[in-house]
Amino acid sequence: MPQLEFHLTSKKLYFASDFHLGTPSWEESRARESKIVSWLDQIKEDAEAIFLVGDLFDFWFEYKHVIPKGFIRFLGKLAEIRDAGIPVYFFTGNHDMWMFDYFEKELEIPVFRQSIILSINNEQKVLVGHGDGLGPGDWFYKFLKLLFGNPILQWLFGWLHPNVGMWLAHAWSRRSRISNMKKADPFKNESEWLWQYCKEYESKEHHDFYVFGHRHLPIDQPVGDNSRYINLGEWVSQFTFLSISTTGYELKDFSDG
Repeated sequence: MPQLEFHLTSKKLYFASDFHLGTPSWEESRARESKIVSWLDQIKEDAEAIFLVGDLFDFWFEYKHVIPKGFIRFLGKLAEIRDAGIPVYFFTGNHDMWMFDYFEKELEIPVFRQSIILSINNEQKVLVGHGDGLGPGDWFYKFLKLLFGNPILQWLFGWLHPNVGMWLAHAWSRRSRISNMKKADPFKNESEWLWQYCKEYESKEHHDFYVFGHRHLPIDQPVGDNSRYINLGEWVSQFTFLSISTTGYELKDFSDG
């Protein structure tokens, strides 16, 4: 599993996921994009690195010479942050797994398709990833990941005209959990499959934090005696993010005034 090392003093690591830009309507997505840009403007002042942990877009497919229309303010802000020398890391989720090399070439943002480990000051270890397909359940997303990860299917979809491909994608997107979410799905205790995954992983190797998205619910739960499972929630209604510093961690919601 890949590992990154960070040596923090006064700065912080920031984590957010599940922006789902593009849904449920242009107007709502555009307002959410402005809020995300405001958040990035705020945290860039003390960010050692920023981790965007999957499903930033409700759908993303990179044709050879075409990327999805829109999101220019968000992408421009990421370019500004990278030009300022602040590392940004992107994790594919189940909605934007067809991210190829655009972020890496155009924005110099590494793209991770699996979980990675962060080492902080050689003292703390953080396992971070989107979280789809992990744990004992989540069979639907495990199937989708296998299906949509098939290179033959990706190649065939790439031959569709972008107007057709994007129309099909947005029709599928309208059926998604986040587009039809009326209220947050409550914590399910022993049926929380990502929490179970963390406890199983912790029994084999200690990590101080397990940070995931995908669940669409802000969660902060103990994993054993000295570890915590953090789920980042989402930005359609909750606007939650995580920061980790030398003084501790915070899972909180963003308010831009």
